[in-house]
Amino acid sequence: MAQDDKTVRMVTNLDRKAVEGKLADVRKAAQSANLTELASMFNGVEGMPRAQIETRVQNALRWLADKPQHMRIQADLELVEINLKNLK
Repeated sequence: MAQDDKTVRMVTNLDRKAVEGKLADVRKAAQSANLTELASMFNGVEGMPRAQIETRVQNALRWLADKPQHMRIQADLELVEINLKNLK
């Protein structure tokens, strides 16, 4: 395996608090990268119904689809996406 290879561990048991924390991290990363539109998608997600969070995550992933320079943010959103089933 090459030294540059990286593996993202996909955790599938994040609870609501962890998912919301990850989305806060995404928001901060987007703000730091001057991605104002992306950051605004995740304002006020705390306590939001699962369906609304799911819509925002899917919209953000579509928005990032042609922006490979932001793969880390995309990976975090994919992690959130697979954990949405855990939101109650």
